Amino acid sequence: MKIGISFPTLELHDPEEVKEFAQGAEQLGFHHMTALEHTLGVRTSASYTPDVHIHEPMVLFAFLAGVTRTIQFANSILILPQRQTVVVARQAAEIDALSGGRLRLGIGLGSNEEEAIGLGTDFHTRGARVEEQIEVMRLLWTQDVVNFEGHWHRIIDGGLTVLPVQRPIPIWIGGGHGRRPLERIGRLADGWVAGSSAQGDAEGQLETIRNASVAAGRPRDAVQVQGRMPLVGGGAEEWALAAERWRELDATHLAVNTSRGGFTTAAEHLTLAERFMDEVGKDLAN
Repeated sequence: MKIGISFPTLELHDPEEVKEFAQGAEQLGFHHMTALEHTLGVRTSASYTPDVHIHEPMVLFAFLAGVTRTIQFANSILILPQRQTVVVARQAAEIDALSGGRLRLGIGLGSNEEEAIGLGTDFHTRGARVEEQIEVMRLLWTQDVVNFEGHWHRIIDGGLTVLPVQRPIPIWIGGGHGRRPLERIGRLADGWVAGSSAQGDAEGQLETIRNASVAAGRPRDAVQVQGRMPLVGGGAEEWALAAERWRELDATHLAVNTSRGGFTTAAEHLTLAERFMDEVGKDLAN
């Protein structure tokens, strides 16, 4: 598995701390760094209210691309239906170009209707809209000039002024609660950003994804899998068992999380990350 680490966006705010964490993670040998997003905090959210600090992930990745050399970047996830498609495609292409091909665009539908309303988008059409968004972005990343007529998009002889290194940039889709979202992942995604626990019905969810891939004429293993694993409160034995469970589920990637341990500095997060790599991570990495 390729071992990554989640950026502790809720806890690291100072630019120097942000840089220190990214450079430290790279030096420890992490393959990739993930980042979550919520553009608008709302009071009705259980976790992401207006007083919670969350870095804008595309800006964050652009900043980190300039202070790192090898670590890859992966949204986990970007709420695509709340964003203008061509702008996201352009931002992603720019990050990929400036980083030398180090971006993996993880997307999701979002689950907070109030946030969607605040961003001027229709929460109830987000599933159908995201499928068209994926199609449009892949065209923009692979063609100099695009002509497209869809339900939500119209492009006439238009193209991005900067194309990415990866053509196209890999698109991973997160979540998958229900058959329809899982089948969408199987049909369209390069990878699945799975939930934080492998103890639920991840095996059944993955089977639905695999079957949908085959039904769409794709290889059964067309969709890669990224698991997530918290480090706080655990030790080598717990980490190894959790990682093995993800391996049994054919996970190709695993992102560990150092958040919610009361840490306030990059050094504290990196100390836990280093302990994981020394005790478990280096044996898992490939």
